[in-house]
Amino acid sequence: MESVSQKTWMHSFLYLTFIALSVYLLQTLISKNLIFSHEHVTVKKQPDLPLRFRSDGTFKILQVADMHYGNGILTRCRDVLASEFDNCTDLNTVRFLRRMIEAEKPDFIAFTGDNIFGSSTPDAAESLFGAFGPAMESGLPWAAVLGNHDQESTMTREELMSFISLMDYSVSQINPSADDTSDPGKEHLVSYIDGFGNYNLRVLGAPGSHLANSSILNLYFLDSGDRAVVEGVRTYGWIKESQLVWLRGVSQSFQVTHRQDQNQDNDQPSDTFSVQVTPPALAFFHIPIPEIRQGYFKEIIGQYQEYVACSSVHSGVLQTLVSMGDVKAVFIGHDHTNEFCGNLNDIWFCYGGGFGYHGYGRAGWPRRARVILAELVKGENAWMGVEKIKTWKRLDDEKLSKIDEQVLWDRQSSK
Repeated sequence: MESVSQKTWMHSFLYLTFIALSVYLLQTLISKNLIFSHEHVTVKKQPDLPLRFRSDGTFKILQVADMHYGNGILTRCRDVLASEFDNCTDLNTVRFLRRMIEAEKPDFIAFTGDNIFGSSTPDAAESLFGAFGPAMESGLPWAAVLGNHDQESTMTREELMSFISLMDYSVSQINPSADDTSDPGKEHLVSYIDGFGNYNLRVLGAPGSHLANSSILNLYFLDSGDRAVVEGVRTYGWIKESQLVWLRGVSQSFQVTHRQDQNQDNDQPSDTFSVQVTPPALAFFHIPIPEIRQGYFKEIIGQYQEYVACSSVHSGVLQTLVSMGDVKAVFIGHDHTNEFCGNLNDIWFCYGGGFGYHGYGRAGWPRRARVILAELVKGENAWMGVEKIKTWKRLDDEKLSKIDEQVLWDRQSSK
């Protein structure tokens, strides 16, 4: 009996010793890593806002379409030469993005969907940091919309846009907010808007000009969806009527605001250019509209190499853009080996061209990126409104070759 009591006492003593030792180790060795103190809190780094034209009268946008970022160095490239395959990973995509930022020195970066390739992405958050890493390192303002593959990993589309909006230097938005007093279209905000990633960004005039506090270029971002089933047939997503209602409202509000500014500004220069029509706008989304597949283009510049993959639903996007009157060009992705600009009803629809090495392409055909440049007209004493919008592409070759430079819009020829 005494032997049993001694064993019980010994077990209790050892147990208590183990607990005491564990608490000591927890407290002295690893507690700092378990406490969320103020020194470990990370605050989002904000870009230099508002977006505005440079003092030289230009505003440059880098479009990045279809990065298809997977799992970094572990993710192999697709459709590259056999001599390139062994050393080709997602890091090639990262290097290309860094090269483009360094070479073009853009003011803003627009990512037009399929930023990550969900089926190759075990952790969506980690892959987003990998994909957008060079943009965040640059400190430039950047924004993104979703494609049809982004949500195939560990986040929903809403979670993805929420996460992206909180990343360093991102100016992306989940959707327009009724509480955002900076959005002149808020009174037109519908009670429900389809998708995630519908928002407008305003670009102000050059510093020192009478338009320095006025929006003279608008950037519309829209969620074109992912996949859908229509009458039992699987198809791609499309831009819905609720999104078009919001878009029309924003455009109309800017037109009204611009007219009021013109009437009230008695101190603006006498240059005839100062009395101008609605400021131009550009739109960005992922999936092309059906009218591009129909191919009734006035003109095409660039390569049309694959069948246009789009929705079977004609939702009226082209008609809406034409009726608005301010959108001069639309920038899309999705079809990686299409990299042309085609003119439909005097609006240019431009593919970015496949950017990422984990997305499909063509062996021996360089990945590419699109650059958009808006230029102001010089008045007698200061920069005025937008005079011209141009675009070109650069190839991921030794020289970052520049190809297919063209004018998308200029004010004189549009009169």
